[in-house]
Amino acid sequence: MNFISYLLLISLPVFFTGGEPKAPAVSKHVNNVKPADAIYKVSRLKKAMPVDANWDKPQWKKVKTIKIEKYMGAIPPFKPQVEAKMMYDQDNVYVIFRVKDRFVKSVVQEYNGNVSGDSCVEFFFAPDTELPLKYFNLEINAGGTPLIYYVSKPWTEFAKLKNDEIKQIEIAHSLPSKVDPEITEPVTWTLEYRLPLAMLKTYSNVTQPAPGVIWKANFYKTGSRTSNPNYLTWNFVDNPKPNFHLPQFFGTLIFK
Repeated sequence: MNFISYLLLISLPVFFTGGEPKAPAVSKHVNNVKPADAIYKVSRLKKAMPVDANWDKPQWKKVKTIKIEKYMGAIPPFKPQVEAKMMYDQDNVYVIFRVKDRFVKSVVQEYNGNVSGDSCVEFFFAPDTELPLKYFNLEINAGGTPLIYYVSKPWTEFAKLKNDEIKQIEIAHSLPSKVDPEITEPVTWTLEYRLPLAMLKTYSNVTQPAPGVIWKANFYKTGSRTSNPNYLTWNFVDNPKPNFHLPQFFGTLIFK
């Protein structure tokens, strides 16, 4: 969810009724107890693999699945089923998503464009163990177009990565680069990428992935400008309206 999307989102009348600001709504969960933070153990990739958006290839077979199934805001009429997996090696992290979806739209094709308005999967992560509230937000729409910022302070202090840096991310996607008109019938789409650690080091210290190393992170699915707006998270986010830029609610990645 990028800055443009956020400004559009917070202006919607569903969240504000005019007059004096009102206190945020209290989140409703069992016994008013915040769910325990999600933990995911990131497997090490032993040999090089192709990045081809194939969810069923051997390298991913035994890797545990991440369930992205907690909702922010109103639950949509159609509920996408969203899963991800993650691995790492000495130089990269690898992520793959599988989305069982409907109302899929993907029109943004410029780097750092408003991809979160499209059907989009997102990985927010703090690679510096000492600074868990400073993070990268990597958002990629179903057509494979990415946005990536380094955020020092949500919505106000951030750096956009340059096009020549973004091109270093190897991305594969099962759908065409542009999906328009919207696909309204059921469709399963996948997206996979290899993210080089070296490209991140211009913006942040990177605690090198190794057994026992911890990063904070969250995984998301959105589609704010589709006909079925949806906002899903991996780790629970305690906020009454959709906002992915809340690093205090990141879950935990533990590298194996």
